[in-house]
Amino acid sequence: MLGSVEDRLLAWRRPADIYLTSYDSLQSDILLNDPAGPRERPWAVVIADEAQRIRNAETVSAMTVKRLRTRRAWALTGTPLENRADDLVSILDFVAPGRFDKSEIMVGFRRLLTEMQLRRRRADVLPDLPPKTVFAIDPGMTHAQRAAYDVAEREGRVWLRSLGRRAEVTEILELLLRLKQLCNARPQDGQSAKLDDLERRIESVAANGEKSLVFSQFVAAPFGVHAIAERLRRFAPLTLIGGQTPDERTKILAAFNDDPRHKVLIASLRAGGVGLNLTAASVVFHFDRWWTAATERQAEDRAHRIGQTRPVQVFIYICRNSVEERIAAIIARKQALFDLFVDGIDVAGLARLELADLLEAAAG
Repeated sequence: MLGSVEDRLLAWRRPADIYLTSYDSLQSDILLNDPAGPRERPWAVVIADEAQRIRNAETVSAMTVKRLRTRRAWALTGTPLENRADDLVSILDFVAPGRFDKSEIMVGFRRLLTEMQLRRRRADVLPDLPPKTVFAIDPGMTHAQRAAYDVAEREGRVWLRSLGRRAEVTEILELLLRLKQLCNARPQDGQSAKLDDLERRIESVAANGEKSLVFSQFVAAPFGVHAIAERLRRFAPLTLIGGQTPDERTKILAAFNDDPRHKVLIASLRAGGVGLNLTAASVVFHFDRWWTAATERQAEDRAHRIGQTRPVQVFIYICRNSVEERIAAIIARKQALFDLFVDGIDVAGLARLELADLLEAAAG
């Protein structure tokens, strides 16, 4: 369903066996006061692709999809759970409304998932896909970078303690963001042990005739995409960031995939982490950490997908004795939660878990 509201209404009125629309278009069209509108008719089946969009029941996307009248509902996603067990509740409420008993959180999830989930791993459906190997590397910090980090952490802790109960979540996140940026570079002069290490590795990859992807959650210098591109300019880097037009993105992707001069593509995690085919690259770098393994995995799998003919190496930067090490521990707990509920251990194994431990993992 594309075009103006009028164009989409005409499309809804046309007889068809399958109707395709986006979440954003559906949010608008659900209000159509027309017998052909999506809310007014019964559906044999509603399929929600990228169903992580509805894992928060309070979002407009989730509420909109659940307003559709359907005999069957399917949810397709590779990341049904990212942060906490509650992520699954909204999705299960879509595919099996009213069937999840929250009083049985430990056993109820697995029982309902066993009935409702068809789980297919990449290895199941793509047995010939080359292997992907992940490495965690600690580049350290330069002496000046470490000094700046330690000062910022010490002063930040004093600041938060002075606020006491008045400290807001936004103020805590502000400190965490500052510390994450300092793990990337010292703002005064751009000193960065990560950039030093990345440049050496990119040089080795390029010398072997391979291409690289670099992901960062930051864009502006000296912490993110622009600073990385400047350091790697001798490798003719391309950048993919938010705000680029579809035509610009298409040209960038074509140049990276087809032009051997461009040895590296540097992308912001949100702009380049989903929906792209970047199999020209066989080496991926996560310059900094996101809060969920699923988001990072989606990004690196831009290279590790159908069409890839070479083994893929993924390097994840984690500065020891820093906020990045603590984030890595949180990510590991979230991944364990995913493994528990989605990939599954048996119900007997679930019963042996301490509820306090489970809730602590979910709170991470």
